[in-house]
Amino acid sequence: MDSGFFSHVVIWVVGGLAAIGGVAAIGALFSLGRNASYKKH
Repeated sequence: MDSGFFSHVVIWVVGGLAAIGGVAAIGALFSLGRNASYKKH
């Protein structure tokens, strides 16, 4: 039960970090693309 709970916590932490990282990466790429397109014009 202890090892199962630990693995569950690890999965949730990794999943949360992956989700936050993915959203941050998409947001950064989107903002960079908008800034680049604005600077071109």
